[in-house]
Amino acid sequence: MNDAALIENFLEMLSAERGARVNTLDAYARDLADAREHVRGGLGPAGAEVIEGYVAGLAKRGLAPATARRRISALRQFYRFLLSENIRGDDPTSRLDAPKRARALPKTLASDEIARLIEAAESARDKALIELLYGAGLRVSELVSLPLRAAKAGQPHMVVEGKGGKERIVALGRPALAAMAAHMQERERLLPKEDARREKAARWLFPSASAADGKLTRRRVAQILEAAAVRAGLDAARVSPHVLRHAFATHLVEGGADLRTVQTLLGHADIATTQIYTHVAEGRLKTLVETKHPLARRRR
Repeated sequence: MNDAALIENFLEMLSAERGARVNTLDAYARDLADAREHVRGGLGPAGAEVIEGYVAGLAKRGLAPATARRRISALRQFYRFLLSENIRGDDPTSRLDAPKRARALPKTLASDEIARLIEAAESARDKALIELLYGAGLRVSELVSLPLRAAKAGQPHMVVEGKGGKERIVALGRPALAAMAAHMQERERLLPKEDARREKAARWLFPSASAADGKLTRRRVAQILEAAAVRAGLDAARVSPHVLRHAFATHLVEGGADLRTVQTLLGHADIATTQIYTHVAEGRLKTLVETKHPLARRRR
């Protein structure tokens, strides 16, 4: 079986057995295509030394560590698949070490900056978007994919489909509920006039009159936030959908929420992903003590 067929079978397995999305499959396909191009003799029969030579070449080609890690991960999963299918009897990636990941703290915003951003929203829809990104910690992909049925009047929670098709329940506070109610009152005028496009857009909580699939795009959400940031007097480069999600988690941890709860609310599969927010909170609390505590001020 040639490399193209092996890669196709691997991608089919990811889709059928693990529920991988189109974007994920495309990323794996690109990474394996790069390996296929640079590994002499083909991926199927490649030995450990050949694969290690390819990995060593990633750095020489000037690839970012994150890109190199992703390509190594793709190779590892590919060869584990071949091993599990008895196509190979060994794993040539078993000795590989991925480039170390620099631990960067997530960017976030202060609560007063969030308040200014919400105040600067131009419409009920825009305010609802911000309230859900910050008040419920939604990913932007989850936000734009919310069906109309997700919004039930007065219901203090919402079912969201996250990564891998996994559903979770997110709580909605009073500000988010009020913003959602206001958006629903004006939502009808956001629908396209043409019947066919209107029917498609009517399915979504945040419809679009211009997008092909009838729902607001992630890029449009980012543009809405950038414009609101400028009106609020904030640096637009500091504001994005993911920054609002980070702010949601950071403010919960600073307020005393336990990590397991935050993990559930964010939809993280691994609590290790959630633990980074303790470092964000620790840094802010240390600064607070050093600048506000009377004993700390006295030592200056």
